[in-house]
Amino acid sequence: MKPVQGSKVKVEYTGTFDNGEVFDSSEGKGPLEFTLGEQQVIKGFESAVETMELDEEKSIIIPPQEAYGETNDQLIQKMPRERLPKDMEPKEGMTLGLQDPSGRVFPIKIVAVDTDTVTMDANHPLAGKTLHFKIKLIAIE
Repeated sequence: MKPVQGSKVKVEYTGTFDNGEVFDSSEGKGPLEFTLGEQQVIKGFESAVETMELDEEKSIIIPPQEAYGETNDQLIQKMPRERLPKDMEPKEGMTLGLQDPSGRVFPIKIVAVDTDTVTMDANHPLAGKTLHFKIKLIAIE
């Protein structure tokens, strides 16, 4: 039995980078549940699940354009240190919450710090990465 658009599915998965490092897994968290066609997961992941049979396991490779996109250099900006809170000591690797004009908060990572400026990256942490997944389709509703 294969799922169709609108099917609620449950999958067990492990996601790794090209070097084999695990970046996410359902292990210890329970299966991932989503509805096909509602864009609740990245395109490449959903496309793979659509072709699977119940209880099937498969390994897939998802290029950046079917995952979180390529890195957008326009989302990497330098900001004067004086615009940060006075009591904050910025450090490379630190993640901050940035609020847009509509009130949504999204993560932004500090990628460089110097005397006068802080370089921030608002790209998704997985942007530009090729993702490898092992997936098992365990339920279709």
